[in-house]
Amino acid sequence: VERIGDATLYLADCRDVLPTLGKVDAVVTDPPYPNNAGHFVEGIAAAKELMSSFDCPHWLIFWTEIEFPPVRLPISAVHIWHRTNTNRPDNYEPIFEFHADGQKRASRVLPYCVIFPGLTGIEASGHPTEKNTKLMTMLVRRTTGTILDPFMGSGTTGVAAVQMGRKFIGIERDEGYFEIACKRIEQAQRQA
Repeated sequence: VERIGDATLYLADCRDVLPTLGKVDAVVTDPPYPNNAGHFVEGIAAAKELMSSFDCPHWLIFWTEIEFPPVRLPISAVHIWHRTNTNRPDNYEPIFEFHADGQKRASRVLPYCVIFPGLTGIEASGHPTEKNTKLMTMLVRRTTGTILDPFMGSGTTGVAAVQMGRKFIGIERDEGYFEIACKRIEQAQRQA
């Protein structure tokens, strides 16, 4: 466990940590999901298990466009991440928003570039599915309270939360990505 300001980071499997956590207000995450890219496919079952069992009133989740994530709440919006610096026809990713209050929220198109070494002028962390910090900031802004990312990866959700002065809980099972996340969140905390 690493504590950096209002961020608490766990190097562990989320299924082991989640039962020990208290209440969180929102889950903002990019979990392993079936996308035919071959990244982290061994984690898809854990992602589905978490979404169908963890109790949280507000979720924002990157997922495949051909099925809904198995969250037990009403869907309130479907956002589109328009990956502006790709020339592929599949240059978008859906982000599903669920909320316990069942109220419809405006769906948004979020036009932010893919982070790729040498392509954007943004330093890449080394994680193959790293998200743009500006994108994650827009998602965190849609929430209130403590943010949880149970599939933290290189820590972009945590960077966004810390920059906004929000409490953050991140969980990552890969030691290399965990170290990257700790460094990035610590740097964001110093800048904040």
